[in-house]
Amino acid sequence: MVALYFFFKGLGDGSVSSLNGLLWLGILAALAAVLGGGWMLKVSGQLKSAKILLSVVAVSAFLFFLFFLLVILSKPRWN
Repeated sequence: MVALYFFFKGLGDGSVSSLNGLLWLGILAALAAVLGGGWMLKVSGQLKSAKILLSVVAVSAFLFFLFFLLVILSKPRWN
């Protein structure tokens, strides 16, 4: 939902344009493939495989959160 929000927000303000539109579509397609694949694996009874596939998104989001927490707490100098 967050990716869709930023995609549609970018369409509204013009930051999603023809230059980066294919990148956005690739990101949204990859997210849809992971979520759809996880759902299909769960429906077919392969719960462990579904959890492993869906953990790709969860672990990457958690690492992104940890990175931002580190940046906020350590107040690095970027120069």
